Amino acid sequence: MIGGRGSAARWLPFDLYHRGGPNPTIGGQNSRRAFTPSAAPDIKLLDPARGEPLANIGYIQVVRHCNHFCGFCSNPTSPYTHDYESMKVLVDDFADRDYFGVILTGGEPTLHPELPRITEYARERGLHVRMITNGHRLADERFAEEMASAGLQLVHVSVYSVKADVEEKLRGMPDTLDRAFRAIENAHRFGVDININCVINRLNASHLDEGIAYWIEHHPYIRHFVWNNLDPSMGRAEVNQRVYTPRLADFEVSLTRALRLLHESGRTFRVEKVPLCYMTEFGWASTETRKIVKMEERIVHFLDDKQTVRQTYWGHLYSDACTVCSLRPICGGLFDRGGGYDTDELYPVFLPLKDIVLGVITDQESDPSLAARSFEEWEAEFAAYNPATVERTAEDGPPREEGAPSVGQITEKGRKLFAAKRNSDGRRAERLGVQLAAEETDASE
Repeated sequence: MIGGRGSAARWLPFDLYHRGGPNPTIGGQNSRRAFTPSAAPDIKLLDPARGEPLANIGYIQVVRHCNHFCGFCSNPTSPYTHDYESMKVLVDDFADRDYFGVILTGGEPTLHPELPRITEYARERGLHVRMITNGHRLADERFAEEMASAGLQLVHVSVYSVKADVEEKLRGMPDTLDRAFRAIENAHRFGVDININCVINRLNASHLDEGIAYWIEHHPYIRHFVWNNLDPSMGRAEVNQRVYTPRLADFEVSLTRALRLLHESGRTFRVEKVPLCYMTEFGWASTETRKIVKMEERIVHFLDDKQTVRQTYWGHLYSDACTVCSLRPICGGLFDRGGGYDTDELYPVFLPLKDIVLGVITDQESDPSLAARSFEEWEAEFAAYNPATVERTAEDGPPREEGAPSVGQITEKGRKLFAAKRNSDGRRAERLGVQLAAEETDASE
């Protein structure tokens, strides 16, 4: 096959679409069926050039420590910390950029004592406020009520498996699944919308659909699900690839079954870091594809040396086989800056690109930023849009945003917290047989 580890796997330019690449409207036969909208009315995207903001959503890492110990954590603890004022500046940054919303994340964001206060402030600035959490503290009814009262609108609860033994192994501690269930029930009781987040990894790859069947039966009020294929390029995920990094083929069948269950039940979903050749039936649900089609950006305020990163380019790693794929212009490729995946698993498909684009830009129910525009109008705008001006290598990441506010600070208290967390994580790692990331063991910090 073309494009294996020893061959010419590379980052291909985003503008293949308007440089004579594969005809995006010509389809061919394939074992997977493509999504075809039942109706395709003329639609348009909101245009920031006309003063109409896209539905960009930014991220703030509130803390970098956590009360769980996932062996594939890509954002382990750092000596940086936030206080209310330093987070307030970042909320202001998103509001001033006309962002739609902000996601409060970590580490585990619920460990920050000012989380309710910064949530309330973000709402005051007009942002839609979301949070990603393991649910450990949200299982406390009083805390859940406090966050709801502060204005939290949506919580992403991360659950990797509904099999308690698998979840315990992935989390590095017992009883996490029961607490996640209680967190979900509390959020629902206090009127906070709930999404389920799941990192696809080697231990859960075979039973993603079993999880969906459980959620539908026992928590029918949950209407949206998000999968992230494991990022093997940072933190513990990079040094524990053998244990946690799946092959794409490992989860292809169970992911497809899971998506079908959700689609048939009228629920919505997104899938991140999975190439379109492994989800052609639901290509419109790819996070990267949606970002590419809608020409959106994402800013993350990292609580570490990366500081603020602005991402406008959504393509990752491709193989030579991808050059003839009809979906290449809107596919994010294979996310891998850590050498954990094999580009031999990538292959071209020949399905109508237009069907997937329409599946994105007609989805006004889940994306209120969309307004009427035809496919031909989108096609012309997309041809003129090219955020990637240089070839990229597999080691490149999104560029640092110059002029952005400083993210957090390193204080004596923060250094002590970092040292204490590093010591406790070292003991956990030894007990669980997990290798720590270099930044968790570097004595120079």
